[in-house]
Amino acid sequence: MIKILMIEDDPEFCEFLGEYLEKYNMQITNYEDPFLGLSAGISNFDILILDLTLPGMDGLDVCQKISQNYDIPIIISSARSDITDKIMGLQIGADYYLPKPYDPKEMYAVIQSLLRRMKKTSKDNYENNESDLFKLDKSKLQIKFQDEILVLTQAEYEVLACLIEKKNAIVSREQIVNNCDSLSDSYSKSLDVIIGRLRTKLNEDSKNIKYLHSVRGLGYKISQ
Repeated sequence: MIKILMIEDDPEFCEFLGEYLEKYNMQITNYEDPFLGLSAGISNFDILILDLTLPGMDGLDVCQKISQNYDIPIIISSARSDITDKIMGLQIGADYYLPKPYDPKEMYAVIQSLLRRMKKTSKDNYENNESDLFKLDKSKLQIKFQDEILVLTQAEYEVLACLIEKKNAIVSREQIVNNCDSLSDSYSKSLDVIIGRLRTKLNEDSKNIKYLHSVRGLGYKISQ
């Protein structure tokens, strides 16, 4: 059974939606009080449906707290039609914004879509070959090198993850910067500094580079 946490101060609406989703083996547990919802054992649920107009706390604040601390798909279900609310909700961690009123069939379709995406992402996170020197686990934001977890800064992780995903291919500076939130300028020396730090952590010999290669005029590539 798919367990849905709902934080919604309209119990009649929640009951109506719950009766429909129950036909598809989905069970809603609702909290009208957002503070109770935040302490409801969020990690035990598969998905969150969140209203924005709540007593005592704005739904956007609830969304931000949950997205920062839990890996759970978040659907904002709200009658607030301000485009600013929609943009902010998506920016702070919501996966979908469904304006009220809506047909429960639409909510069912959104839930199914998000759960499929989560399943695919989880599978992709572990698509590493046993023989790979580098193993990327995006769900934990971890990279293993020769089966040892590397201790990396956010920028180091982003750069190395980008190269691992395109293993054995040359990746331009522009591609790396576009894939890394921590970098902003492909012409800055910051990327070179990060590459240097990564080589140190990989115990690279500067005279005999084995793993993290510079390709003059083109970019970088990693060898597995």
